[in-house]
Amino acid sequence: MSLAVELRKLSFGYGGGPLVLRDVDLEISAGEFVAIAGPNGGGKTTLMRVALGLEQPSTGEALLFGEPAARFSRRSTLGYLAQRSQLGVDAPATVREVVSAGRLAVGGLFGPLRRRDRSIVTEAIERVGLSASADVPLRTLSGGQQQRAFIAKALAAEPSLLVLDEPTTGVDVDAQEALAALLDRLHRELGVTVLYVSHEFGAVERFVERLVLVRGGIVFDGSPAELPHVWHDPSHVHA
Repeated sequence: MSLAVELRKLSFGYGGGPLVLRDVDLEISAGEFVAIAGPNGGGKTTLMRVALGLEQPSTGEALLFGEPAARFSRRSTLGYLAQRSQLGVDAPATVREVVSAGRLAVGGLFGPLRRRDRSIVTEAIERVGLSASADVPLRTLSGGQQQRAFIAKALAAEPSLLVLDEPTTGVDVDAQEALAALLDRLHRELGVTVLYVSHEFGAVERFVERLVLVRGGIVFDGSPAELPHVWHDPSHVHA
């Protein structure tokens, strides 16, 4: 199976400062659903930014689908959902307008969307369960619904890799569970590679195939069932 993400002997420090990541080796196959977890300040978001080519490694190599991440030639196929504080949720745009912006990123489209593009936007909104709210302002929705809208925006670009950075921030436990189930369904139905980056991984623990814990480096990489009890996420308790 081809690799979506490959990090080789990777280290990284901001501005030549102390290393945030040291000697990281990581392979994520295309089609996997992986949780990238760890404490705040542990380097998990930095790891994903380097993996996506948004930061240059200090040493080592980062590859996306076999290409150097910083020079990846198919960036429109990368769906990156940044932390909610960076997403502009106070903008007056409707859900449909937000999702349509994801489609505009494909091929640098300008002007009105074509029929196929409009169909893809509508389908993305349907997939996340927001059809009834498609034409209402995004800012009027709950935190969980806003996250669904931004996932739909990413889906509109027909991504091969979907990365979500702290998607449960400001979202209640029920909404976290619903979001995790949605991602599991999208992963199974579309075959998209999903990387769920968060210090809280309890919501997706029963869905993901792998859990990668980052604390300056990778301290655990395996099935959530193999995770030592002391490292389990206490924010969720499942029956």
